[in-house]
Amino acid sequence: MDDQTLTERLLAVIEDDILPMTMKGVSGGNKVFGAAILRKSDLSLVIAGTNDETRNPLWHGEVNTLKQFYELPSPPATRDLVFLSTHEPCTMCMSAITWAGFDNYFYFFSHEDSRDSFAIPHDLKIMKELYGLDAGGYRRSNAFFTARSIIDMAEAAEEPARSAFLTRIGAIRKTYALASDTYQSHKGSNTIPLG
Repeated sequence: MDDQTLTERLLAVIEDDILPMTMKGVSGGNKVFGAAILRKSDLSLVIAGTNDETRNPLWHGEVNTLKQFYELPSPPATRDLVFLSTHEPCTMCMSAITWAGFDNYFYFFSHEDSRDSFAIPHDLKIMKELYGLDAGGYRRSNAFFTARSIIDMAEAAEEPARSAFLTRIGAIRKTYALASDTYQSHKGSNTIPLG
């Protein structure tokens, strides 16, 4: 599958499937992180999910999506699937994706975006404190998975797709900024340990 087709589909899943759930979730005090699982063969959606940390601090967007995936009657083999994360996964989520057997994940926002645009610095702090890694210090291509930035893929596209992608990316960023504002307004009253 070519990168342009994949970028188009990943952006559509964020816009149409993940973001609506996330907007609802942040109004209940949850963070802005979400995820989806798609089939490699045709990029059809298997499941999408969002953060549910107000119920359980481990239900990050990715882990909660994996939980729901494994509750399906017959989940497909992970080797046949694409993992989409709205934000570059934290170390717990990266490990969960790896332990589940995915050989890939794609992310929209970077760890630096989570810190700088969303006032959620924990991913980078944990990577630094536990592993001594600076921002971007982990290997995005390794024996377990290849991780790719959707933004990088969009920026590498040929015109006119590149411009169309960048317009959509701008709109997605604006919607996530609204979601972040909602989350931040509830942040003081939730029970999430690392709010």
